Amino acid sequence: MKWITREHPKIDRIACTWLIRRFINAGDEIFYVSFEEVLTKAEELGAIPFDLPGVEYTHYEDQCSFDYFIKKHQLKDPALDRVAAIVRGADTDRHDFAPQAAGLEAIFSGLAYNIKDDHELLELGMTVYDGLYSWAKYLHQLKHTQAGPAEQMLLEVYHKYLKESKSKKAPEWAKELKEMIQDQLDTNMALSLQQASSELEINPAYLSREFSKYFENLSFGEYIRKLRIEKAMHLIESTDYSLTEIAYLTGFSDQSHFTRIFKKQTGKTPTLYKKNSAKSKKDTNS
Repeated sequence: MKWITREHPKIDRIACTWLIRRFINAGDEIFYVSFEEVLTKAEELGAIPFDLPGVEYTHYEDQCSFDYFIKKHQLKDPALDRVAAIVRGADTDRHDFAPQAAGLEAIFSGLAYNIKDDHELLELGMTVYDGLYSWAKYLHQLKHTQAGPAEQMLLEVYHKYLKESKSKKAPEWAKELKEMIQDQLDTNMALSLQQASSELEINPAYLSREFSKYFENLSFGEYIRKLRIEKAMHLIESTDYSLTEIAYLTGFSDQSHFTRIFKKQTGKTPTLYKKNSAKSKKDTNS
């Protein structure tokens, strides 16, 4: 049997090839061609196209082509299901599917950057997936520190370092991020986690996980919303802007969303807050 897909394979397409050769038919041929040629070449070669919009072997909802191969060929293996979750998370940027997904994405992004020959990349990728499958089948419940006394000693050193580092200053990236967020206070607060991670050259999953440690125990989204509402309160108290204008100036897409978040943060609607603020000013001036 012959299979064909897009050139320059990475996470999902290499995983599908590995699955074909290890669990479906080791002798099957795999062809990599440009996106525009896949369907034409598939017809010429009598090959089955995969990981391409509009074909049978492709993504469905939040699942990737690797998931469909497993379902289509009725591969009942808990280890494959574990690998599938990792591949799915890495290929769709949903690292919440499996904690190992971010690592798999990083590995294949680096390999694809270094290796331009598709078949050379595939051979190395086969080895990576062989290792991942062995972990998923035999080692997924074994923690690294259970491997021996040396690892346990290193873990103790690590925890000691964590305790000592609590009293140390925030890392440099946290300082830079605070400055970036402060700069946004003068605009409409449009900074996203992805933009921040790109600017800081930090993995977004790491930034999301570490953010709360240095920003009032709040997630990135919660912290930005808090600053938006604080800015909105200041504008209500100190300007004659309409609530619609204030919603725009604080980065909210529409006034209903602004009203909902404002009430959640302050316990009052913007209208009531503005009314109370005006009354307070009047009482002060009288």
